[in-house]
Amino acid sequence: MPHIAASSARVIRHLFAPVYAPFADQLGLPRRLNPPEPATVPVNPQSLAPGHAVALTFDDGPHPQGTPAMLEVLARHGASATFFVIGEQVVQRPQLLQRMLAEGHAVALHGYHHRLHLRCRPAELEDDFTRGIAAIEDAIGQRPLFHRPPFGIYSPASLRIARERGLQPLLWAAWGKDWRKFTTPRRITARIMRKLTPGDVILLHDADFYSAKGSHERTAVALELLLAELKSDGFGTFLRGS
Repeated sequence: MPHIAASSARVIRHLFAPVYAPFADQLGLPRRLNPPEPATVPVNPQSLAPGHAVALTFDDGPHPQGTPAMLEVLARHGASATFFVIGEQVVQRPQLLQRMLAEGHAVALHGYHHRLHLRCRPAELEDDFTRGIAAIEDAIGQRPLFHRPPFGIYSPASLRIARERGLQPLLWAAWGKDWRKFTTPRRITARIMRKLTPGDVILLHDADFYSAKGSHERTAVALELLLAELKSDGFGTFLRGS
């Protein structure tokens, strides 16, 4: 980008990192993870090739209907997931985080508010991280290890703050765009499965607070389809975030 000022180029990298792997790589933002060996994978490990697993993640909860629906589907399939939660929702329903842990899932931080970091001042971001971490610690007595910003977009300041707080940024490699109003469970599933490879981080949403109303209902149906297809293709799921 020879004709773009250095500061502008830096912001552009942050803006497009969620969907453009080279920018994510430049910023040190992982979109994929190394799967564990099959003996440590919760789903049908005996049928898996070594490391043949993906990481399921959910953003924007906990939600009074959406989160329990996802947990029920995951339980039926014996699958594990990491939930990137919003602090302002955690303080209203901490029992759902307790259920996540009790059922073998992990909790990570998505923020206290669901705000685009590029529009926030550093002081606002500092407060958001402080309150988000505290909300999780109050709910489950554990500090989150992983963080994903709202919309998957860090600002230079928020990425610095995340790392200073000891949080590991994590984006995604496959997503269903399940927040959209005009989509279907099959379309969500097909989009995720299109180029899925072992180690990919999958993004879904267990809440509709910040997306199309009722979108979590489509996601719950899509999750059933997705887990069936993952099993058929020999994939397992593994945890990151605890």
